[in-house]
Amino acid sequence: MPPHPPASAFAQAAEQGRVCSLAAKGQRDLQERVATYRSLFPDPPVDAAMLSALALSTAFIAPWCSAADLRTANRASLWVTAEDWQIDSVAASMEAATAIAEACRSVAAGAEPASDDLLGRFLADIRDDLAALPAFRRLGQLWQDELQRMLDAELREWQWRAAREADPADLPAADDYLANAAGYGATWVNVSHWIATGAVDTEAQLTELVTASKAVEQVLRLVNDLASYDRDVKAGDLNILMLGVDRHEVRQQVTDRLDQCEKLLHSLERTCPQEAAYLRRELGFTTGFYHGTDFWGPR
Repeated sequence: MPPHPPASAFAQAAEQGRVCSLAAKGQRDLQERVATYRSLFPDPPVDAAMLSALALSTAFIAPWCSAADLRTANRASLWVTAEDWQIDSVAASMEAATAIAEACRSVAAGAEPASDDLLGRFLADIRDDLAALPAFRRLGQLWQDELQRMLDAELREWQWRAAREADPADLPAADDYLANAAGYGATWVNVSHWIATGAVDTEAQLTELVTASKAVEQVLRLVNDLASYDRDVKAGDLNILMLGVDRHEVRQQVTDRLDQCEKLLHSLERTCPQEAAYLRRELGFTTGFYHGTDFWGPR
């Protein structure tokens, strides 16, 4: 006997096919972005599978959206991979990493990027798309603030890695590392998406969503680290499993923090039901995805 009645199986498969078509359109747009800013995306690790995974994630997290609605989230996710690569793997000194971050902050605030600053030019594309929306006049500062929080977290991780290279015993506390989860970039992507789709109208509403997104982001950091430990060891990146906690403890933290997130999302449902569903689906999709792989290709 089939697991679902034929009509139900057909409807489920049709819906999954529709969502995958959103992802296919998203991936084609990401491929065009990679072609435009080729040097930002070395292959490996930014391979075709990674672009597919990014597009699939946004499509399954927000399946009620159109391909056009998902464009900003897709491009912001891709930009985060470029920014992460530039600061983590290209910058050879703290001064160089800081200069990258400062240039990004300047562009986010409205400055024109230098002609040879491809990372800034890609960010300016995202900024200009958002700035064309009336809500950006009210919400643009929060978008900038979240970008700065992400960049500050990236620079903090750079310092931690440099300290560890000088002294392998010089490691951050696990709690400090997790508190720095903004470097994962999910909340900045979420803020970009919510502004782009007109999901929020006021600073208060967006601030409430950001609070919930930060809690979600910490869970994503943990499940990412469980999946990427072997890669992080080879690459010299930090991972919470290097900081005195084992897999069992991390899995327990995930369980506990999922419960905390659910309480936040339940309260959000009264004012922002679709955005609460978005964050819940982000937790579910990402946790399921990291059971089998992660986004980065082999370095």
